[in-house]
Amino acid sequence: MNIRNRVAGLLACLGVLSVSGTGAANAADAPAFPTKPVSIVVPYAAGGATDIIARLIGKRLGEVWKQPVVVVNKPGAGTVLGAGFVAKSPGDGYTLYMTTAAHTISGSLYRSLPYDPVKDFAPINLSAIVPLVLVVGPTVPAKDLPELLAYARSHPGATYASPGNGSPQHLAGALFKSKAGLELTHVPYKGDAPMLSDLMGGQVQMAFVTLSSALPHIKSGKLRAIALAHSKRSPTLPNVPTFTQAGLPFQAATWFGLFSPATMPSGLRQKINEDVTRIVAEPATRASIEDLGGDAVNEGPKEFSAFIASESKRWAEAVKVSGAQVD
Repeated sequence: MNIRNRVAGLLACLGVLSVSGTGAANAADAPAFPTKPVSIVVPYAAGGATDIIARLIGKRLGEVWKQPVVVVNKPGAGTVLGAGFVAKSPGDGYTLYMTTAAHTISGSLYRSLPYDPVKDFAPINLSAIVPLVLVVGPTVPAKDLPELLAYARSHPGATYASPGNGSPQHLAGALFKSKAGLELTHVPYKGDAPMLSDLMGGQVQMAFVTLSSALPHIKSGKLRAIALAHSKRSPTLPNVPTFTQAGLPFQAATWFGLFSPATMPSGLRQKINEDVTRIVAEPATRASIEDLGGDAVNEGPKEFSAFIASESKRWAEAVKVSGAQVD
């Protein structure tokens, strides 16, 4: 009996060792991430706010992951080129996508797209929001919103500029025009630089501009800030009221968020979000975002998905009001 008990005990121990060995083997076989360079696709040219934030986060991810994280600029067709590339990429984590509010506008703006902005992408992290500020050039005497409304009503057809048809700045102007009951003429440009040049030169009267782009020109006195289309004042412009504070409840902002192709496993998406969350929470990262006039938001997949749904609805209204449509 003792011999039998000893044999049974030995077999039991061997069984435990066998199970433990299998578990260890499975853990060892689990793929590590990343084991090679990671790309963050940005659908804009280098040097803009999206590019800056992608490089800021990408640099720190590279340090954390011990692998290069490379920003790949794919501008063109109002972000459609870059988004289409990412939508067709494997969901293995090696192709990520940093984009803006344009992603939630495209579904309403374009008659057809080579991808679905919701179904073909998985939200990972909503990193930052940069509000839009309404500014006027030197030919407009208005110093606040009531004065600007009076000026616009006495000058039917006054112009508002934007960096392009269907951009958040264009649609914010269309919503402002509708809510205030104004007769304004939209003048689209090909990007911020020519728009700001003509605005400061007096060729156009007003524009909604991202705070990051407008800030240096406001501080230099070349542009005058009227109101911030945000829920709160910006510490970078403490004397500029929000639209709500100025008497016209109205919000419009662009944002910066990280996506993956929809096929990415949820566990990998959560791992990347956790790493990005720690980076965005770092004081140096937050300070860099605030220097751009933005707020560090740092929301994960669940909250970001709800935000996307809300933004899609908001911008669909703006597209309808503007009448903008792209084939």
